[in-house]
Amino acid sequence: MNINKVFLYGNLTRDPELRQTQNGKSVCSFSIATNRKWSGKNNEKEQDTQYHNIVAWGKVAELIEQYMKKGSGIFIEGRLQTRTYEKDGSKRYTTEVVAENMQFGNKPKNSSSSAPSQKEEDVPVVDQDEETIDPEDIF
Repeated sequence: MNINKVFLYGNLTRDPELRQTQNGKSVCSFSIATNRKWSGKNNEKEQDTQYHNIVAWGKVAELIEQYMKKGSGIFIEGRLQTRTYEKDGSKRYTTEVVAENMQFGNKPKNSSSSAPSQKEEDVPVVDQDEETIDPEDIF
C-alpha cells in the first residue's frame, strides 16, 4: 500500500494568488510557514521554520483567495506533488502540496480584514473532490 498524505497548520507568508486556467478552472497558489520548537542542549529553546508551497483548485482556491491573506492561519490536508518545468533552457523541479481539504485558522494579528467576523463554528471546512489535474494548468 502507498500513502501520499500531508497535514500542515501554518501561516500564509504572502497573499494568495488566484488565476484561471485556459479551461476556466480556478487555481490558487500561496505558501505557508510552519514552526517547530524544542529544547536543545542545556534546555536552550530552539526553533526551526519550514516553508511550504501550496496549490489549491476550484472552490477551495476561490475561498482561500477570498478569505485569507498574509499572516492568516490555515490547516491544509493534501498530497505532495513534484513537477518539472523548464527555465532558461534547464530542467527544474518543484515540490508542492496540492490542497485537498482545508480549514481556516486564526486571523492575522492587527487584521483589518473586510471579511465578516466569524465564529469558529461558522468557518467553512472545505473538502475538495478528487480530480485529475494537468500540471501544465498550474502556471
